[in-house]
Amino acid sequence: MHEELVAGGANLSYPALTAFCRRHGITEPPQAPVGQYHFQPGKELQHDTSPHQVEIAGTLCSAQTASSVLCFSHMLFFQCYPRFQRFECKIFLTESFRYFDGSTDQVMIDNTHVVVLRGTGEGMVPVPEMAAFAERFAFHFVAHEPGDAKRSGRVERPFSFIENNFMAGRKFSSWQDLNQQARKWCAQVNASYKKHIRAVPRELFALERVHLKPLPVWIPEVYRLHQRIVDSEGYVTLNTNRYSVPVAWIGRRVEIRETEDKLEIQLDARNLVTHERVADEQHQRITLSAHRPPRGQGIKRTQPHPEEQAIVQAVPEITEYVAALKKHSRKLAVLVLRQLLRMVREYPREPLLAAVDEAARYSLYDLDRLERMILRRVQRDFFLLHPNPEKDPNDD
Repeated sequence: MHEELVAGGANLSYPALTAFCRRHGITEPPQAPVGQYHFQPGKELQHDTSPHQVEIAGTLCSAQTASSVLCFSHMLFFQCYPRFQRFECKIFLTESFRYFDGSTDQVMIDNTHVVVLRGTGEGMVPVPEMAAFAERFAFHFVAHEPGDAKRSGRVERPFSFIENNFMAGRKFSSWQDLNQQARKWCAQVNASYKKHIRAVPRELFALERVHLKPLPVWIPEVYRLHQRIVDSEGYVTLNTNRYSVPVAWIGRRVEIRETEDKLEIQLDARNLVTHERVADEQHQRITLSAHRPPRGQGIKRTQPHPEEQAIVQAVPEITEYVAALKKHSRKLAVLVLRQLLRMVREYPREPLLAAVDEAARYSLYDLDRLERMILRRVQRDFFLLHPNPEKDPNDD
């Protein structure tokens, strides 16, 4: 537009043109004055998260800071987590309600995918899992309209204060230490005078507390379930960390019940192992002393596997190869023996013995390659085609 005006003889600069358009509302509608939100005691709690950098045990880590603020009294509570999923969200909101000793009518969120199933603003529909959690504490989730940042201003404002005041210059030995110091810091902040509200949040909270909904008589512990197979070393892996179990559980399927502070690894109703939970991904190897027998007293199998017995009975010529296979294979012995037993039952004896003899000569213990060797011999010896396919050999 500026180029066309200049070409038509107008003598004005580009900034002068944009200023003229702004004054007359040509490109953008005139700004409307903003208002303020006022809340009754116990009406709303605002919740949001923000990424920060914290130093834990001498290492700079990425942390998700989860914060909640009571809208009437401006009481603040926050915690930090290495990640923030629905599991951490339920843990944090449970701790928030315990800290405030009650829940509000509604919890305002910022259209986060952790809670939202679909929609935004008034049309937001929460995930059924989170809706059931809200029903436990007798509140419901609400989301502000996109672009209406002032609607959640009470929880947005403290994040800068947390980063520049609490996290500045502080070092923490663990995530538990960080969150314990955060609780103490919140107690100090909530007891200090705030200029923007001209009051002390703790004193306003004394008025709001009587309007909060009472907590349930029994609050169930937040947990998450996982299914794992115990590896050949007697460990199960969760979030890159490995937790030990009894060696008798090797190859068995277990259920892991993950809570905020611990892991319960269960084989059945009578076999349960408890570990302290490692919050972040540290690639640690956590071993309980009870899960390792004394040196030289490990569990010894008195009888061979049933699969091994079946293989030796069917093809006694490969007994030495089976013993070497159990020693050198990278898979579990029972899985290797099952695969070899299947080949013994499915393929002819002569190609199988020839392939095993060649594999033993070259110390080859990869059963996938062994099976390809068998198939090549089967194809050559049992599926020979007549050299002249047009001539029927029965014609002679």
